[in-house]
Amino acid sequence: MGSKTTPRESAVERAKRDGRQLRGTIAEQLAGDAPSFEGDDLQLLKFHGIYQQDDRDHRRERRSEGKAYQFMIRVALPGGRLSAEQYLALDELTEELADGSLRVTTRQGLQYHGVVKGDLKGVMARVNQSLVSTLAACGDVSRNVMACPAPLDDPTHRAVQEQAAAIAAELRPRSRAYHEIWLDGERQTPAIEEEPFYGDRYLPRKFKVAVGLARDNCVDLFAHDVALAALVDAGEVTGYDLLVGGGLGMTHGKGDTIARLAEPLGRVEPDQAVEAARIVAAIFRDHGNRADRRHARLKYLLAEWGIDRFRAEFEARASFALAPFVPLDDLAFHDHLGAIRQSDGKWCYGVFVQSGRIADRDGQRLRTALRGLVGVLRPGVRFTPHQNVLLTDLEPADVLTVESVLRSHGIGLLHELPSVRRYSMACPALPTCGLAVAESERALPDLLAGLEPVLDRLGPRRAPRRPDDRLPQRVRPSYTADLAFVGRSLDLYHVYVGGGLRGDSITDLYLADVRAGDLIASVTPLLERWAAERAPGEGLGAYHRRALGDATPRRVVTGKEIPRGPIEGPGHG
Repeated sequence: MGSKTTPRESAVERAKRDGRQLRGTIAEQLAGDAPSFEGDDLQLLKFHGIYQQDDRDHRRERRSEGKAYQFMIRVALPGGRLSAEQYLALDELTEELADGSLRVTTRQGLQYHGVVKGDLKGVMARVNQSLVSTLAACGDVSRNVMACPAPLDDPTHRAVQEQAAAIAAELRPRSRAYHEIWLDGERQTPAIEEEPFYGDRYLPRKFKVAVGLARDNCVDLFAHDVALAALVDAGEVTGYDLLVGGGLGMTHGKGDTIARLAEPLGRVEPDQAVEAARIVAAIFRDHGNRADRRHARLKYLLAEWGIDRFRAEFEARASFALAPFVPLDDLAFHDHLGAIRQSDGKWCYGVFVQSGRIADRDGQRLRTALRGLVGVLRPGVRFTPHQNVLLTDLEPADVLTVESVLRSHGIGLLHELPSVRRYSMACPALPTCGLAVAESERALPDLLAGLEPVLDRLGPRRAPRRPDDRLPQRVRPSYTADLAFVGRSLDLYHVYVGGGLRGDSITDLYLADVRAGDLIASVTPLLERWAAERAPGEGLGAYHRRALGDATPRRVVTGKEIPRGPIEGPGHG
């Protein structure tokens, strides 16, 4: 019998192994006159928080002279937390060296778009002067660690935010390459130090961690490789439910790819949380798929092993025994918008930011308003998982100032915000994202403008509203939304239905290959049936599952393109 062959490593694995702990030839190419990087450095740059992109809108007209290269820089902010001084410094950078906008990410980080190669080092240096970093915001490492951002100044929220910061510190790369290249640190010659945790190949692919509260799933706990849900008793965190194996990315037409919700592993004590996250990452490091990047996520290892084998491997590495998982029956969702009273008597104010884009556009001068408010009031600043901005530690009179400034800059207040817009999200997509196959952020305004009159006709639409009236809608690969439009190719989308704000149910493919101009008409019959037939408190996703005769929340969806099709709900045959 022949011996079992070892799977060939992917090109990215080779680039990491040969990259001298993330150095590659980045410094040499950075010093050159070319407008772009080439070769393995394109992969290594990601670990430094940088993606090389180009303006796809102008590719054809620039065919003879080459692509219009630009760079996206992502800042990692555990828990989305900034001081007023840090926010103002980061805001100033975008006017000088980027495209004039700041973009809050769904992982509570911050992105600059449109940076040219000659400005890269200056931007990176000034970001670090603000005592924040882009290291590990991208790449095959633990990404920005999320946390419930609510600044309520109570022990539970502080504990969650402190755990996120501790996990981020534990899993941050130790390579000196970042300081050498961008901050002119002393070069390590001739020896290159080892990464004590990651080794020379880091993780098989990205790894996402979130810390939230069992009573507030604003961080989308089930969508992460590892999530910790704080269990609270008498105002104190008594432990964390540990969930593993979530991930919402998949490839259309590839039935062996899946979007999958995390599943319960057990419960850990507060002082065991950092070790628990490290162990899950180590199991992924040692056993994840390094031959096929399409399967190089923890969710595929869970699908292969099963939860019992994974738990046994976890406990063999842990210094403690897992306790039984506590069911998350009271899971809720909060987007932390509007005025919220902190426990210390001060206030915070959540400002809505469409798709996370902080800019002055279309008569709404949001960037100017926020810069002015932060400059005068000097609040804390926190970015939320829903891509909004929280201004914290405000005096009662400051709340009125915030609302006055927002109004004077053309920005409506929360009670004027349509629910479908409040819960909408979109990824940047075209023209710069190299993975985008369809419009997303640029398509969202027209899509919302089409949905709003339909929902107007069906019932009240303004926020705040009853939870069962909420209709999250996301033009992005978000398979936990009530209604999701996911780009399939240019001007073509799949429609998914069946999730909800709790984040504990995944969608079905409802309709495949719908033209952009037909999206509103395609979902209108479903919305009409939901409005007419839903039970009290029943959201669109829950109605869809009930109408299909399957009330059990779905946890996995595959890349196989088999739509459930337009449903016939109760009373429809």
